[in-house]
Amino acid sequence: MSAGATTVLLGTTKGAFFLERVHAEATWTVAGPFCDGWTINHMTSDPKTGRIWAAGGGAWEGAGVWRSDDHGAHWQVARLTDGQRDTWAANDPDFAEMIGWTDTPKPFGSAFEQIWSLHHAHGALFAGTKPARLLRSKDDGQTWAEVESLANHPSADSWNAGAAGLTLHTIVTHPRDPDRMWIGISAAGVFATEDGGASWTRRNRLSNATACAGQDHPAAPAHGEIGHCVHNMVRAPGTEDVLYQQNHHGVWRSDSGGRSWDDITLGLPSTFGFPILVHPQDPNCIWTIPLNGDSAGRYPPNAAAAVWRSIDCGANWEACRNGLPQEACFFTVLRQAMAHDEANPLGIYFGTNSGSVFASFDMGCTWSEIARHLPTILSVETLSRA
Repeated sequence: MSAGATTVLLGTTKGAFFLERVHAEATWTVAGPFCDGWTINHMTSDPKTGRIWAAGGGAWEGAGVWRSDDHGAHWQVARLTDGQRDTWAANDPDFAEMIGWTDTPKPFGSAFEQIWSLHHAHGALFAGTKPARLLRSKDDGQTWAEVESLANHPSADSWNAGAAGLTLHTIVTHPRDPDRMWIGISAAGVFATEDGGASWTRRNRLSNATACAGQDHPAAPAHGEIGHCVHNMVRAPGTEDVLYQQNHHGVWRSDSGGRSWDDITLGLPSTFGFPILVHPQDPNCIWTIPLNGDSAGRYPPNAAAAVWRSIDCGANWEACRNGLPQEACFFTVLRQAMAHDEANPLGIYFGTNSGSVFASFDMGCTWSEIARHLPTILSVETLSRA
């Protein structure tokens, strides 16, 4: 990677891709697809070493995590569960020889089909699966163990699948305390641990329930909770445990590490959306991309794209539309498909299910399309190096 470069890491339905731009230049280059064309649900990296991980899979391949130590020149995969290809190969020696298959057992058998999320922190790599399990690796993704305390949570038998299945899609850690972590499961809600995963508590309680009276959607607040279909969650910078969440039914803020949540949706054009993003230095500045509803098409309201920004913790919102399509726009931006880099000025990026990537370098005021005609974009992350 060139000095002063930002690499945008894209997980797509047809493999992993890189977008790269040297800050002094205006053009972006596209590299990929990587990872043998697997569905890649999420990617993450270690900025200290430049190591990159990409995770996903499906019914054919089973679940796995890919790793590159040389910026995508070479990749190796840790296959974690069996897929249909294993069944075929076990019964067809010619096919087994063609794909180089061996009968080495996978570490998790057929326990899950995909990896949905990755998170690297405090010397460990975490992965969330579909169906919802939490895995941890202490050797950079070569071997994995399950955090069994989550699977054994007393509420586990009541967890319901969202539209995409029962997925553990969000993993958030405390930047200084490795024992503290929050996860999001659709549709089981937010869980937190303060003892390194030995135990977990559900954190879905409303602090302003009266603001949500009269909602009758199955994912809307009920019984003093915000609804369990959390879509995405981020922790704000600073010493306080401020969390933001885009739920199936609104945008929410917690000042207590998720122990209670306040509805901050007022001012947005809809309650439905997937991504939520917070400024890495300013806990009051957040961005989200509302869509028109789960049963109305899941595209921008009035088919006019906008990233909505708040600079006061969600008390007020403004639409940032400059450079985004304002008519006949029917794309969807998925839960992990929005990210920022560490550059100065800050870069913000989002990808669409129609294969475009948009970027802003002025806090979201203006946008430009930096890539198009890619496969469906499932996730966007960045790797910045000085």
